[in-house]
Amino acid sequence: MRNFTFIFLLVTFIACEESSKPKSTVQNLDFRFNNKQIALNKNVLKYVKYRSKITALANVKVFDGKGNDAKENQTVIIVDGYFHSIGESSEIEIPNDAELVDLSGKTIIPGIVGVHNHLHIPHFPFIGAEASKLYLASGVTTIQTCGSASPEKEIELAEKIKTGQAVGPNIITSGPYFTGKGGNQNMIIPRNAEHIRDTIKYWTVKGVKWFKVYRNTKPNDLKTIIQEAHDQNAKVTGHLCSITFEQATKLGIDGIEHGFNSMSDFREDKTLGECNGSWDYLQTLDVSSEKVQRLQQLMIDENVFMTSTLAIYESGMPDRAFADERSLKIMSPFLKSQYQNRRNNFDELEKGYDTKEQILKKRMQFEHQFYKMGGNLTAGVDAGRHILPGFGDQRNFELLKEAGFTTEEAIKILTSNGAKALSDNEIGSIGKGKKADFVVIAGNINDSIRNVETVFKNGYGYDPNLILGELTGRFPAE
Repeated sequence: MRNFTFIFLLVTFIACEESSKPKSTVQNLDFRFNNKQIALNKNVLKYVKYRSKITALANVKVFDGKGNDAKENQTVIIVDGYFHSIGESSEIEIPNDAELVDLSGKTIIPGIVGVHNHLHIPHFPFIGAEASKLYLASGVTTIQTCGSASPEKEIELAEKIKTGQAVGPNIITSGPYFTGKGGNQNMIIPRNAEHIRDTIKYWTVKGVKWFKVYRNTKPNDLKTIIQEAHDQNAKVTGHLCSITFEQATKLGIDGIEHGFNSMSDFREDKTLGECNGSWDYLQTLDVSSEKVQRLQQLMIDENVFMTSTLAIYESGMPDRAFADERSLKIMSPFLKSQYQNRRNNFDELEKGYDTKEQILKKRMQFEHQFYKMGGNLTAGVDAGRHILPGFGDQRNFELLKEAGFTTEEAIKILTSNGAKALSDNEIGSIGKGKKADFVVIAGNINDSIRNVETVFKNGYGYDPNLILGELTGRFPAE
C-alpha cells in the first residue's frame, strides 16, 4: 500500500509539473512548418546525407554568429529545420527519435549570408545553375545578388530552390542595374523619373526586393530610385562613383558596396554628379582622420550598411592573384585560359604591386574602423576572374582576419550582419527558434574555413563533396 501511494504521488507531481510548463518549441515549430519539411525532388535529394525530422548534433564547438565567444562541447537539437535547443552536451536531453551525429573535434557556424553574391560574371550573363551549387557547397546558405544581368532567370531559379526543385542557397533577387550615360549598355539608363518608377514597379511585382545603382548614376535619378523602391517595400544599394557616400547616405540609400575603393568623397577635381576626379587620394588619405570618421558616423547614424569585397580586390594584385588548386579544378578551360593570361601579364609587368598593397591595407583599415565605430559591415564575394562563388566568400573570412578582426567578428560580418542588412531575423545566427541554416567545419575554423563537411539548410544536411564532384571543369558552363 505504501508503494502504491508513493507511485500515485509521484505521477501526480510529474503531471502537475508538465501542465505548468509552457508549450514546447517543438510544438510551435511543427505548427509553423505544418509538420513536414519542404520536399526535395530526387535530383536535389541525392546530395543530402541528413534528412531526419529531428537531428541531434553532439559534442561540437559553436560560434553563434553574434560576435560572442565560441562555446565548446555543445549539443544542438534541430526540429523541422529550426534550432530547438542548444546547450552543454552533459546537460541537454536528446529526444529518443532524434538522429544522433557525434561532431567531436568539429565546429559549426551559421550559414554564410552573402550580400554581394552575383549569379553572373564577365562574359557570362547567367551562371545560376553552377554558381548556386558552389555557394551552397561552400557554406553560403543565403545570397542577395546585388544587381542582376538576367533578372527573370534569377527569379525562376530562386523559386526552384525554394520549392526543392534545385540545389542552392536561398536567393534574394535583384532587379536590373541602374546607371547613367556612359555606363554599361545592358543596364537601365533612365530616360526620366517615370521610366524609373515603371521599372521598379514592374520588378517588385515579380518579387524583387533589391535594386543596385552603378557608377554613373545621376543624383536626381538616385533620389527617385530610392523613393520608389522604398514605396514598393524594396531596398537600394550602390557601387558608387558619380555620387559620393555622403550624398547617397543623405538621399536615403540602404547600403554601399566595396567600401574604400568606391568612395569619391575626397577626390580632387571631381565634378558634382560625374564619375571623375583624381584617384591620388587613395594613396594620400588618412583613414583615421576626423573627416573620414565623420563620414562613417553619418552612414552609421542613417543605418547605411557597407559591404566588404576584399577577395575580388585581392585578385587584381600581382603577388596575391593566384588561384588555388580547388578553384583550378572547377574552372572551365575558358576561365583557366583567362587566368593564365592574367598571370603572364602580371609576371611580365610586375608593376603597381606596392600601390595596390597600400590600398588593400587602407581598405582593410577603413572597414575595420567602420565596424569598430558601430557600423554594419557585411561581406560578399563579387565573383569574377579566378574568384569563384562560395570559395571567394571563404577567402573573405581569411582576409577579414588579416584586417584585424577576431574570428568571432569575422563570422559575424559574414553571417548575422548580412541578415541584418536583409532585415531577416530568422537567419545569420545560431539560437533557439532560428532557422537551422549552418555549416559543419571539420576541425578548427582558424585552421581552415574551407574544410566544409556538411551544410544544413531548411532541415537538410548537404554533402559538399557530392556537389563539387559534379562541377569539375564546368564553371562556368560554356
